[in-house]
Amino acid sequence: MVHFVGAGSGAVDLITVRGARLLKEADVIIYAGSLVNPDVLQYAGPDCKIYDSAYMTLEEVLDVIKTAEAAGKSIVRLHTGDSSIYGAVREQFDELEELGIEYDVCPGVSAFCGAAAALKAEYTLPDVSQTVIITRTAGRTGVPEKESIQSLAAHQATMVLFLSTSLTEKLQAELLEGGYPGSTPVAVVYKATWPDEKIFRCTVDTLHKTVKENGLTKTSLIIVGGCMGEEYTRSKLYDPTFTTEFREASK
Repeated sequence: MVHFVGAGSGAVDLITVRGARLLKEADVIIYAGSLVNPDVLQYAGPDCKIYDSAYMTLEEVLDVIKTAEAAGKSIVRLHTGDSSIYGAVREQFDELEELGIEYDVCPGVSAFCGAAAALKAEYTLPDVSQTVIITRTAGRTGVPEKESIQSLAAHQATMVLFLSTSLTEKLQAELLEGGYPGSTPVAVVYKATWPDEKIFRCTVDTLHKTVKENGLTKTSLIIVGGCMGEEYTRSKLYDPTFTTEFREASK
């Protein structure tokens, strides 16, 4: 059995209880060393064999899994954040199914959740944005044309950008071209929930300058939208004049 486990957004204690248990029980752990906090490996048992997939190809990862599976070992494939977002897991699932190797998935705390916690922010504010777009700027890995930053920016929803910190000159131009006003608030969160987490606030107009001046090139999330500002409408859920399934509105 292969367990795909989300390591969480960075802080060692943000892995799930299930994920920590699976690490403790694992005979073999293959972890994404380029992004996963290595301190999370403290949950591993003393005899566990650990591999860093940052130095491996998909084929090499599969070779380790096949060997361990044949020996009846328990295997954890440890991904950063939650494996469903930019985790490159689908190709692994398909190969394991072809090989007849069982697997399951343990979710994790994604960096976009970790960043919201760091910012003490709510992405979905009434009358500001009820939609969160998780995306990335096209770089060496492209994105479908229908999902270009310009087309997504037209909605002026909350946008959370992964893997884009080294491309902010291009990103800033595309956000403006797509329709975000230059004054739209932006937050850049470096290594959300890690011990060395940093937060930088700016606007769309000053995004590239802010990132460049602070030497940010990777492991940062960029959050764009009115939810980073001060204006919003109070929620109906706790409004005393609003009737819900559980209580009547006050008169």
